[in-house]
Amino acid sequence: MAEEEEAVAAARETSLQLPVSTDYKRPRSKKVQELPILERRNWLIHLHYIQKDYETCKAIIKEQLQEAQGTCEYAVYVQALIFRLEGKIQESLELFQTCAILNPQSSDNLKQVARSLFLLGKHKAAIEVYNDAAKLNQDWEICHNLGVCYMYLKDFKNASEQLNYALQLNKHDITFIMLGKMHMLEGDTDKAIEVYKKAVEFSPENTELLTTLGLLYLKLGIYQKAFEHLGNALTYDPSNYKAILAAGSMMQTHGDFDVAMTKYRVAAYSVPESPPLWNNIGMCFFGKKKYVAAISCLKRANYLAPFDWKILYNLGLVHLTMQQYASAFHFLSAAINLQPKMGELYVLLAVALTNLEDIENAKRSYEQAVSLELFNPLVNLNYAILLYNQGDKKGALQQYQEMERRVNKIKESSNNTEFDPEMIEMAQKMGAALQVGENLVWTKPAKDMKSKQRNTSSSKPLTLQQPLGSNQALGQAMSSAAGYSKSIQLSTGGSRQKPPSLPLEPDVCTDANTGESSFTPEVKDK
Repeated sequence: MAEEEEAVAAARETSLQLPVSTDYKRPRSKKVQELPILERRNWLIHLHYIQKDYETCKAIIKEQLQEAQGTCEYAVYVQALIFRLEGKIQESLELFQTCAILNPQSSDNLKQVARSLFLLGKHKAAIEVYNDAAKLNQDWEICHNLGVCYMYLKDFKNASEQLNYALQLNKHDITFIMLGKMHMLEGDTDKAIEVYKKAVEFSPENTELLTTLGLLYLKLGIYQKAFEHLGNALTYDPSNYKAILAAGSMMQTHGDFDVAMTKYRVAAYSVPESPPLWNNIGMCFFGKKKYVAAISCLKRANYLAPFDWKILYNLGLVHLTMQQYASAFHFLSAAINLQPKMGELYVLLAVALTNLEDIENAKRSYEQAVSLELFNPLVNLNYAILLYNQGDKKGALQQYQEMERRVNKIKESSNNTEFDPEMIEMAQKMGAALQVGENLVWTKPAKDMKSKQRNTSSSKPLTLQQPLGSNQALGQAMSSAAGYSKSIQLSTGGSRQKPPSLPLEPDVCTDANTGESSFTPEVKDK
């Protein structure tokens, strides 16, 4: 019995005994696997590159390429990017081609090769490489750049296709801008406006798009919409000098010289060495009849942009107004060398030559102006006065009749055309002198035209001003001296000049009307 009780007690002790705790042995962490020697310093190269510490980056790249024997793709790629930033385009092209050999399946390498070819001006070769990259990966960047390459080759059809396809893949402001520029190169302003309207809907706070759209409306004479978009651009960026120049030029065109000067003061803080700015300021002084200040500002603009024919034109006009005919001849001759296809320049040159008593060259200049200006009756009227003063009544009558034909053609094209009163008065006097006064094509307007002489012709229903210059961004000429000049430039709407290719910044230059200056000296001779 006692044995059984001992056995039961031993069993209970055994069942109540707790398990002995044991320490958990964690598995030892394995040694971190080392990166291959080809890629070991890539992170460091990237770090110094984004910090723009290019010298240190190049030193690390050199060590990495020595260890990898030149087979590290990323090091070669970054080295090529640095060379491109330093302006060594050919060297960067060779390195990008090396990357393409090391990794032929990478579309990024091919895109960089094509980009280098584009920067070297080899657009056809760039198109071929971009097409190869598109086979690996078709994306927005490739389509956009293909469109730009085609645009530089003047292949506008393919350029339009690629840019529109890029917009289908992904909308970007730069693609809208390039598509609009392409339409402007084609001379299709309406399509360019449609593109920029879509761009503004996509990016309504982009001041560049708003400014460009405003300038396009300005080119078409739609001043209300132009002022609206330029105002929106200035709302988002009050220091946007492109919009300030454009808005100030509009005010200048309408004779608000003091308000325009206020705008230009704001722009002068941003771009104190802008030739268009000083050109416009000079023509504001010209409109206020402060000729010495006008010449000072225009000569500063000429110093900053010595090959801008619009500035030379305005300098010639101011000197002609001040009866400094030798100086006017100097600047007008320089302008003609830069812009030999513009008739108004030859008219002003002829006036200067007439006052310098060089009649033969004045006649030649008028002949050239008549051949270039097919719609401006003022050229024929000036020429007729010169011939009449020299006793050539037959030639004067011929030019007078040509002037009447041009005026009739303008009146047929529009019923709202208003002619300058001084031009009408002198044409009537000339007609009476030639004994054709009863056949004049004009009648005096009912309103007092003297009150309108200081207004710009742009405020009238149809003024047909001949543009004097092209905006670097848009091909838009602005009339800065129109508020002072009493004459109206006459032309047909179809004579609008095509804009220059891919302007980099708006050059809202002045359009000084030539009627008064090119006509008054002739009246004095008479």
